[in-house]
Amino acid sequence: MLKIDIEKCTGCKICEKVCPFSAIVIIDKIAQVQDNCTLCGACVNICPVEALSIERKPVPKEELDKFSGIFIWGECEEKDKRIVPKKVVRELIAQGRKLADKLDQDLTVIVLGDGKLTGLEALITYGADSVMRCQHKLLGSYTTDSFTNVISAIISKEKPSVFLFGATPHGRELAPRVAARLHLGLTADCTGLEINDNGELIQTRPAFGGNIMASIISPYTRPQMATVRPNVFSFGNPDNSRKGEIVDFKVVLSPAAIRTKVVAIERLRDEREVSIEDADIIVSAGRGCQKKENLKLIQELADALGGVTAGSRAIVELDWIPHTKQVGQSGLTVGPQLYIAIGISGAIQHLVGMSSAKTIIAINKDQDAPIFKVADLGIVGNAMEILPVLIRELKKSK
Repeated sequence: MLKIDIEKCTGCKICEKVCPFSAIVIIDKIAQVQDNCTLCGACVNICPVEALSIERKPVPKEELDKFSGIFIWGECEEKDKRIVPKKVVRELIAQGRKLADKLDQDLTVIVLGDGKLTGLEALITYGADSVMRCQHKLLGSYTTDSFTNVISAIISKEKPSVFLFGATPHGRELAPRVAARLHLGLTADCTGLEINDNGELIQTRPAFGGNIMASIISPYTRPQMATVRPNVFSFGNPDNSRKGEIVDFKVVLSPAAIRTKVVAIERLRDEREVSIEDADIIVSAGRGCQKKENLKLIQELADALGGVTAGSRAIVELDWIPHTKQVGQSGLTVGPQLYIAIGISGAIQHLVGMSSAKTIIAINKDQDAPIFKVADLGIVGNAMEILPVLIRELKKSK
């Protein structure tokens, strides 16, 4: 229940303005809670004198069973001057569809924006049953407060059984805020999702530095929440015959509820440069490349194949490449058609980030290197002697 400390309450009306459901009114300079309060927590988070708090009791199984539906946060990005859902959203829809079918529940994608959203119909063709569109002028740029308030309000009202986020920079920030606001469980950086015989979500993720895979459940809270690494799940071609609906969720937001303001956006890389997360061909270097100057060969091979370069954590720490090109547990997860690992031993932390590649080629002078256990083709030898020959033969074939 929502508790109000009348000794602290000043009747400032901020809680009344930010409540998405108009469930708080100020009477005689004291906040009063109405019956339609959903305990979304928006008022608690914004109260300047900490007069509001939520007392939550353990939820019995009968109440948990009332939660239904798989929800996905449809994170968007700007592409070609359009605001469209990110690739990870299609990946989540593909896996979410399997979970929804197992539970015999609907799959819904939640999209937030300021009216410039496009491409929402395509989400239905990839497997969603419906798209919930949340539009407001304060949702034009991502801010933690605005997105947390809206998604918390949706969860409180719609009561989904599962809520999934992409483990992107924004997803890794937003999901914990929502979980803390609603006192929910959250498993971060999942690489696997399944439904067990009890209808619970089994959330699998690397643990203890990637040395084991942990399977986690959230038996006492709903929705069951998880962030999922991009490029873990594959998705098929769209089915244009699928039918679904786009529904609008009424958003109530006040500038008073948002403590940050986006004043400028600075691109860290050339927009024409393909991110390693989206690349079809990746040539990745490790410490076995011996010195930074040898990365010229890595770039030359990538250029010959029409791909991009990347690397392991070891050469990021040596400052040979930027962190934005790091593959692995503490970097990015990639899923290209072709991944060439050059001088990379294949520690489990690196394998977590690239094992979903369609074809893996490894070049390493250590024949016992773990990378060869996942490689489709392995070449044992000095990569700095092999690469010039490989590049020359590729140029000849062209």
